[in-house]
Amino acid sequence: MAQWFQHALDRRPWQTQQQAFALVTLSFVVALIIGGLYLAQAAASSTTGRQLEDLIIQRNQLEQANEEIRSEIAIYQSVPRLRERALQLGFYEAGREDIEYIIVPGYNPGEPQIAVQPTAVPLENIPVYDETFLGWLQQQWDAFSRQRPTIPTDNQTVEGE
Repeated sequence: MAQWFQHALDRRPWQTQQQAFALVTLSFVVALIIGGLYLAQAAASSTTGRQLEDLIIQRNQLEQANEEIRSEIAIYQSVPRLRERALQLGFYEAGREDIEYIIVPGYNPGEPQIAVQPTAVPLENIPVYDETFLGWLQQQWDAFSRQRPTIPTDNQTVEGE
C-alpha cells in the first residue's frame, strides 16, 4: 500500500508541463479581464468628461446670449431711445406754457411734514381671540354629531309607517 501511495505522489514530467501551461493560460485570462475592465472604466470616464465639456460650452454660449440680451435691453431703455419712441407714439416734450403749477395752501417745500393718519378701525371693536385647541376640537365634534343620522330603535317608529 505504501508503494501505491508513493506512486500516486510521484510527478510525471508531462504533469508539470500541464500545470505550468494551465497557470500561464489562467494568468493570461485574468490579465485580459482586468485589462477589459480598465478599458471600460477609462471609456466611461472619457465619455463623461466629453459630456461635461459639451455642457460647459453650452453654458458659456447661454451666458453670452444672456449678456447680449441684457445689452439690447439697456439700449432699448436708454433715454434717447425712449424719447424717440414717445415721439412716435404722439407724445411731445412739455414747454413752459404746457406746465400748470398748483398751489397748495399750507405746504412748505422746504420743511418736510409728517402727517399721522388715524387708523380706520377703532381698537375697541376688534374681537378678542380666545379660542383654544380643545374648544375648537369640541366645536368640530359637535358639528360632526349634528351631521350623523339618527337610527330608530325598536321602540321608536319611523315617520310615514
